[in-house]
Amino acid sequence: MPIINSLAEAADEIALWRRDFHRHPELLYEVQRTAGVVAAKLREFGCDEVVEGIGRTGVVAVINGRDAGARTIGLRADMDALPILEETGKPWSSETPGKMHACGHDGHTSMLLGAARYLAQTRNFQGRAVLIFQPAEEGGAGARAMIEDGLMERFGIQEVYGMHNMPGLPVGRFAIRKGPLMAAADHFEIHIEGKGGHAAKPHGGVDPVMVGSQIVNALQTIVSRNVDPLANAVVSVTTFHAGDAFNVTPQRAVLTGTARTLDEAMRDLVERRMGEIVAAIGSAFGATARFRYLRNYPVTANHPEQTDKAVAVAQAVVGEAHVDPDTVPMMGAEDFSFMLEARPGAFIFIGNGDSAGLHSPDYDFDDGAIAYGASYWGSLVERLMAA
Repeated sequence: MPIINSLAEAADEIALWRRDFHRHPELLYEVQRTAGVVAAKLREFGCDEVVEGIGRTGVVAVINGRDAGARTIGLRADMDALPILEETGKPWSSETPGKMHACGHDGHTSMLLGAARYLAQTRNFQGRAVLIFQPAEEGGAGARAMIEDGLMERFGIQEVYGMHNMPGLPVGRFAIRKGPLMAAADHFEIHIEGKGGHAAKPHGGVDPVMVGSQIVNALQTIVSRNVDPLANAVVSVTTFHAGDAFNVTPQRAVLTGTARTLDEAMRDLVERRMGEIVAAIGSAFGATARFRYLRNYPVTANHPEQTDKAVAVAQAVVGEAHVDPDTVPMMGAEDFSFMLEARPGAFIFIGNGDSAGLHSPDYDFDDGAIAYGASYWGSLVERLMAA
């Protein structure tokens, strides 16, 4: 079951769809144009059911196989872009300044659309393929919104699969692993209340900048001194706001950042130690320091059985030598994690070649990956629900 010939032949056409999406990027849940184009194409392809508005602006299509069967498998692609000013200079560059497809969701959507047309034409499987086009992956938890809107139950999804492009991995290759593949992404806020005054009289106040600086330094000891050196965690303070004048000790400071972990025990440890450090340092310097930890996307953890299935399909498409079944985890995050908490499934990376990195203004999806990605989707349905 190598690359599907009809999908390889259609790759140029699918690339045109992709470039149209790229020209018209939309953010988070405001993907009305993209979702409308997707829904129209799915109806044109002859899908048995097309439902809009799942999770606000998500689109779901159902394709029945030649025999009804008892299996229902979900395939998911994301549709939203990022608030970045594009610098690729490509003919299909964003026509909306300050918005661009800098993560390849235009490619993800187009590959799944290509597979949808193929599956609707051939129906060489037994069961139901549910194609999920999701909004708001980039920080909006669109996967969770679709699940809360009844996605899994309404369409009877038993297993669910996702795919994301990976810059640096050659085109025509796949990478995956069992268990944690991508990190939980949590946010934190630290509010420090000191005592403002004249900067020439620091002894008369409580400097929240000094307190915050000590907290920033101490937070780095969580990874260096509390986390097993063979385990993984990231604690990054990314903003520090305090004061407006060079000669005034400010009254307060606000710090924010992100913590990334690969399992719940580590997540608990990081949150606990951060809270202890913030409170203790604030107290030691005579300030009031409040800590808020917001659990956002959970760990993206692949289920073993479904990972084996994904590996077998990817190997059938590109050959065993071009599939890494034990790739190293990434500390980036992905809201497909919510779907993997709801149903067994697997998330796989597809090579995007020597491109700029994700979320870069120079990034572009490599259209050479289209035939491989669309063939993976088509083959996954045909292999897992063989007629």
